[in-house]
Amino acid sequence: MDTLPDLDTLKYNAEGLIPAIAQQFDSGEVLMMAWMNRASLAQTLRSGVACYWSRSRQAFWQKGESSGHIQRIRAIRTDCDRDTLLLLVEQVGVACHTGRHNCFYLEARQGGWQEIAEVEKDPALIYGGGG
Repeated sequence: MDTLPDLDTLKYNAEGLIPAIAQQFDSGEVLMMAWMNRASLAQTLRSGVACYWSRSRQAFWQKGESSGHIQRIRAIRTDCDRDTLLLLVEQVGVACHTGRHNCFYLEARQGGWQEIAEVEKDPALIYGGGG
């Protein structure tokens, strides 16, 4: 993207972050939610690959930097309040660090949370330490 949109028109929280929901562009499957700051959003727009802000590490986190499971950006939208982002992505590999296709694999059922999706790839093989 040659010219970035005005990122200052978005509403960031007190920590300078905005929630970003990643959705598979063609199926509509919701893959994950993460946080972005102004700089990670700018990097995402420039590179065409999702880059988030890790609150725990206080560092940039390009999706797939260690796993190879990147998210190619197809479009980025904001809601009417401009306080949440929707990233329409082409997910390469699995989106969840647990090895599942998306992060929303736990469903509320009577008695607790039940896993409703199988692990597609062993996390040890994704992040090292195995294979």
